[in-house]
Amino acid sequence: MAEVLDLKKLIKFHEDRISREMLADKPEMRVALMCLEPGQELKPHKAPLRLMMYCVEGRGVFTVGDEEIEADEKTAILCDPMVPHGFKASRGERLVVMAVVTPVE
Repeated sequence: MAEVLDLKKLIKFHEDRISREMLADKPEMRVALMCLEPGQELKPHKAPLRLMMYCVEGRGVFTVGDEEIEADEKTAILCDPMVPHGFKASRGERLVVMAVVTPVE
């Protein structure tokens, strides 16, 4: 059975905090949608899982380990387990990121 995630309908922003919504939470895959106003940031953190950060809309700076990557729409950034990762919306730009997390085997 297919599950359809219409991101256009799921995107929503909050002026005072990052909007985070878990779109799928299954043992083999988690999908979250995060919407950031300009300047908002998800500080780098570690997780014991594989991660893909997909920039759906906007522009931002993504941190993976010691690397900072400027990315815009339709860019995917892959991150290995236990590597610090995060992102920040660029000045004057909203940022929408879909994070897909899979377990480490």
